[in-house]
Amino acid sequence: LAADGKPDVPVHVDAASGGFVVPFLHPLVVWDFRLPRVVSINVSGHKYGLTYPGIGFVVWRNADHLPEELVFRVNYLGGDMPTFTLNFSRSGNQVVGQYYNFLRLGRDGYTQVMKCLSDTAQWLARELAIMPGADGKPVFEVISDGSAIPVVAFKLVEGTKYTVFDVSALLRSYGWQVPAYTMPDNATDVAVLRVVV
Repeated sequence: LAADGKPDVPVHVDAASGGFVVPFLHPLVVWDFRLPRVVSINVSGHKYGLTYPGIGFVVWRNADHLPEELVFRVNYLGGDMPTFTLNFSRSGNQVVGQYYNFLRLGRDGYTQVMKCLSDTAQWLARELAIMPGADGKPVFEVISDGSAIPVVAFKLVEGTKYTVFDVSALLRSYGWQVPAYTMPDNATDVAVLRVVV
C-alpha cells in the first residue's frame, strides 16, 4: 500500500512455531525486523524453544509501537514504574528454563537441534509417501513435508475405505497421539493428520 502512496500498514509476525526454527534452518529468509513494516514479533518458547508449556515472548521494534493499553503502571519505591509484562500468579521457572537453553545451546546448538528435527520430519514425510496399502500402492499423500518447519501433514489417498480420523483413533489405541482435523474454511473437505517433530 505504501508503495502506491497509500497509508503504511504495520505488520505483526506471529512466529509462535517458526520463530525458533526459521532463524536457524533458513537464516536467509527475511521475515523479521529486517522488513521495515514489521513492528512486532511473538514466539512460543514451549514449542521449538525447547522449554515446557507456559512461556511466550513478544518483541516490539521500538517503544513507539508498544500499545499503551498493554502498559501497566505501578507506584514502586516512590516513582512511576511502567511494565508491559503479563502478570499471573505463577512461578518464573519457564523463564529460567528458556534462559538456560539460550546459554547452554546458543546459536550453534539451536541450529543443530532444528536441523535434526527437520531431517527427522523430512524422513517421516518420505516414508509416509511410499508406505504401501493392501494393494501395494501408497496410502498417504504428504501435504507438508517438514522442510519449512518440522511438521508433517498428510492425508489419505482418494478411494481409501477409512478416514484420517480412523487412523488417528487406531494410533491413539497404541499410545500415539496424532491429531486429525479438517482444514480451515474454503478447504473443509480436506482432512489431514499432523505430526509435530
